[in-house]
Amino acid sequence: MKFRVTDRNKNIYVGVVISFILIATPFLFYIYKFAPSDSKEWDTIFGTLKSSGFANMQAYMHALFTKITFVTLTVIWFLTAKNWWKYAILVPLTMFLFQLSGIINYELQYIDEYDFWYSLPFILPIIAFLIYLSYRIRKNKGDYSEIENNAKEEIHKMFSDDL
Repeated sequence: MKFRVTDRNKNIYVGVVISFILIATPFLFYIYKFAPSDSKEWDTIFGTLKSSGFANMQAYMHALFTKITFVTLTVIWFLTAKNWWKYAILVPLTMFLFQLSGIINYELQYIDEYDFWYSLPFILPIIAFLIYLSYRIRKNKGDYSEIENNAKEEIHKMFSDDL
């Protein structure tokens, strides 16, 4: 019994943390407004940040926190999804991660175009796996029709007056 209570408390704490992260994500989009728009460096309590090839710190922070927000939301979506197609979420996640690395690596000229070609080796196996998985589910659909009919009969019996 003690383990069940501990697991329940852990689930509540994880849910609260995820909720706070989700509530905070709209504010991440506006962090760039605090960065100086006329400077290429910004002295913060975390150290000196440089604009890394962007026109100013505000543009760099906007690009950086936009990608961080998308990565955060996509990771939460992947970790909390319970559907069989949850691995499809890995496709945009790899794209966002490569785009984030492109922003941090300021020597790249075309961030989004570069990221697509380099993320392709990660995306193709995921897509192939999903196609195979959907084929297997569609192929075995006939096996589940009997279970589905039994479930419908039970539901009908529960809500009918004939008990």
